[in-house]
Amino acid sequence: MENIFFDYKHLKYLGKGAIIGKTVRIRNPEKVSIGDYTIIDDFTYISCDFEIGSYCHIAPNSTISGGDGKVKIGDFVGLGAGTSIHPSSSEFLSVSLEMPSIPKEFQYGGINERIIINNYCQIGAKNTILPGVFLPEGFASSANSVIRKKKYRQWSLYGGNELNFIYKRNPGQIKEISKKIKEKYDVYKE
Repeated sequence: MENIFFDYKHLKYLGKGAIIGKTVRIRNPEKVSIGDYTIIDDFTYISCDFEIGSYCHIAPNSTISGGDGKVKIGDFVGLGAGTSIHPSSSEFLSVSLEMPSIPKEFQYGGINERIIINNYCQIGAKNTILPGVFLPEGFASSANSVIRKKKYRQWSLYGGNELNFIYKRNPGQIKEISKKIKEKYDVYKE
């Protein structure tokens, strides 16, 4: 299936078995790496340096934007519908003028901090992830959460306005099953 906004050949890397919806918009495909068997649903917009691992899913209507910002996502990660990830942002407390519509010579301020989402994370629908966030392995969030830069525990569910700890998750067999998936489907790697 072809994409209506860009040519797959321009991507920095496109893994085997990856599926990108026909209406996914990637502004700078040369800055985007998509791992094996990852699926990106329609109406998703990506406009920054972006790397996503294997066996991931980005649900529809998600936005990953941030100009010069960088986002790195591990393997077996799910982003719920309407997720919004922003490694770059205006600075609202001290005031900034760094929007792309402003000539570079006059831009000042703003926040630009890399976002890292580790393996096995599950991000609820309509979450917003702000600059500088580091999510540890197995992190999960409830729907409509704002994920700010702070320390989070591995294999834990967070939610609410202040994104409070809710529950310790049990990874159970997930690592064993994911290892079997990789063994089964990665045998064809050269």
